Amino acid sequence: MNIILLSGGSGKRLWPLSNEVRSKQFIKLFKKNNGEYESMVQRVYRQIKSVDENANVIIATGKSQVSAIKNQLNDKVSVCVEPCRRDTFPAIVLAVAYMRYELGIDENECVAVCPVDPYVDTAYYEAVERLEKLAVNGSASLYLMGIEPSYPSEKYGYILPMSSKEVSSVKEFKEKPDTAKAEKYIEQGALWNAGVFAFKISYLLDKAHGMVDFTDYRDLYEKYDTLTRISFDYAVVEKEQSIKVMRYSGEWKDVGTWNTMSEVMSDVTKGNAALDETCVNTNVVNELDIPILCMGCKDMIIAASGDGILVADKERSGYMKPYVDKISTDIHFAEKSWGTYTVIDAQPGSMTVKIELQKGSSMKYHAHEHRDEVWTIISGYGKTIVDGMEQSIKPGDVITIASGCKHTITADTDMSIIEVQIGEEIAQSDKEVFTLDR
Repeated sequence: MNIILLSGGSGKRLWPLSNEVRSKQFIKLFKKNNGEYESMVQRVYRQIKSVDENANVIIATGKSQVSAIKNQLNDKVSVCVEPCRRDTFPAIVLAVAYMRYELGIDENECVAVCPVDPYVDTAYYEAVERLEKLAVNGSASLYLMGIEPSYPSEKYGYILPMSSKEVSSVKEFKEKPDTAKAEKYIEQGALWNAGVFAFKISYLLDKAHGMVDFTDYRDLYEKYDTLTRISFDYAVVEKEQSIKVMRYSGEWKDVGTWNTMSEVMSDVTKGNAALDETCVNTNVVNELDIPILCMGCKDMIIAASGDGILVADKERSGYMKPYVDKISTDIHFAEKSWGTYTVIDAQPGSMTVKIELQKGSSMKYHAHEHRDEVWTIISGYGKTIVDGMEQSIKPGDVITIASGCKHTITADTDMSIIEVQIGEEIAQSDKEVFTLDR
């Protein structure tokens, strides 16, 4: 299989665990058979590989998510990064161009495009594989997967098929309706539009060349900011005459809110939390180093992180976005390609951060203009390079880095480091990256 996973999201629907750089697909709330927690993107990748171990998986995403993807999947997947946001049609075209021109995948091969964040079982990706085979051998130019609806939802668009067969031509599409209209659509055999498409690479490149003048992936990347913002549905799906839909009746949930996420979480609680015997239908996720005790809670979600604390009725949690939009805080936790970064304390003139560096990883060789840094090695072994000078480091060592000094650190083992940033202006933008000459 060739699969493009669309990984977007503003990071506000699962606040306070999600943020601008940590969307819901990166929060580890699911358990594998060995008891270890995994995130949605890790779960999806594992499921795809269980269906086809040779699958080419490309994640189309924005710059803010690249570090988390690299942290959680290492180099197992290819990442196609949008230089700026341009909606799903440009993002899919860029990813298909990347597959064709950078990875060298033949234009006659097919690709399936899927969102990265539904909660599904392995049968879903078996269906995606079948959809891709239909695109190879079928008579239509474009194939969709339609989910058999379990209730008249107002959140999804609907596909009206011509027949009740497993694979059918498409009669028409309906926008997100109210409940009454959704009930009528379902009576007519309508399916939820799950945003899953399959087509030949040549098909989409031909479409794209008709709309954008580009020669290859790199040329398209340079022109990306000039592309019109438009969804794949509007640009392609709703204009295509040769189109069919395949029914899917297996497990499928859009876990876009705490209410729906709590239905599929592996445990009632995660982190340091306790519920008394009177609690009913209550979930707690605690990323803080202090305990949470719940008593008499009913139908509630409690989530705590360095970015904030949420205490909400489960049903109401789906309506919190406008309230979260009014909350202005700096991000206190982020996943980097080399590990994790957690803010412990922030005040005028200083910030204290705990860094977890993974074995074999390195920070980029960089410098800060407006702040000094002091690293205290808590555990693990590795080496630092400061202005070209290399030094082995061990627990208890303290490294002082003056503003303007180029520096990096490499972990020979997993490492824990306390970093104190000192300066009148402390900002993420105060960073210049350099090439390290060896």
